[in-house]
Amino acid sequence: MNYNYLRYFSVLAQVEHYTLAAEQLGISQPSLSSAIRNLEKELGGVQLFEKVGRNIRLTEEGRYYQKKVDEALDQLNAAAQTIMAGKENAPVVIRLGFVSGAMTPKIAQEIAEYTRQNRRVRFQLVESSYQEIINMVRQDRLDMAVVDEQDTDRSLYFRRLCQRELYAAMPLSHPLADSDAVEYSAIAQDPQITFNYDMSHSFEQWAAGTQQAKYTVCTVNTAQAAMALVAAGMGVALVPEEYAKPQRNVICVPLEDRRQILYLCSVRDRWIDPIIWRFGQQLTLAIRQM
Repeated sequence: MNYNYLRYFSVLAQVEHYTLAAEQLGISQPSLSSAIRNLEKELGGVQLFEKVGRNIRLTEEGRYYQKKVDEALDQLNAAAQTIMAGKENAPVVIRLGFVSGAMTPKIAQEIAEYTRQNRRVRFQLVESSYQEIINMVRQDRLDMAVVDEQDTDRSLYFRRLCQRELYAAMPLSHPLADSDAVEYSAIAQDPQITFNYDMSHSFEQWAAGTQQAKYTVCTVNTAQAAMALVAAGMGVALVPEEYAKPQRNVICVPLEDRRQILYLCSVRDRWIDPIIWRFGQQLTLAIRQM
């Protein structure tokens, strides 16, 4: 009997709603539906749920099975707690990846808060290119990652966190410095200060159909470095909203047609330590409630 199927059934039986249950479990609705169908097959074709309009509810067999499954899961969890009690002081490392520029103040705050709540938790943070981060998640070198694009790989699960506004950072002497907002095409011909990893894969898509930037004058690792070079008059840079603060010799103008969407990426149906899984849940809820 597949442990995950039992866990999925328990959550679905509580909420009696596929979308809500899938969200709580951090899996897709099709994956949840498939798991329940497989569980019913393992039970000899017994129907555990029945449709009531657009909703579902437990059948009589389902209610009986829910009671037994919850009792079994409670016993398994209790046994796990007993085993883990012997190593309760052992650190748990949460391996969290980021595409460059995706570490928002709110995410940093949630990381700090989670370590305060769980003294044995340690974070290992990795910042790299989108493709490298995605590969590390696939290869189980990262537990989860904050990225700014969804991959077509169906083994990966993407939870939308938030949408960030992007700004064009430019010198005060720039002809567009007094603008209320600009389109990317208006600055595409300016000398560009770009990031080594960052959002360049997105920028290439964004610029489709517009004039491409003539040249990049400098590449950097951080938004702070980009802002310093803009202040020195080297060119323009695209930065996330939290870095668009007033600085000497720099003005940040909102981009009308460019935004960045952040997602939390993990592998579907891969078991991870519950304390790591809870961090993903807490981070997602906290960011969405902003």
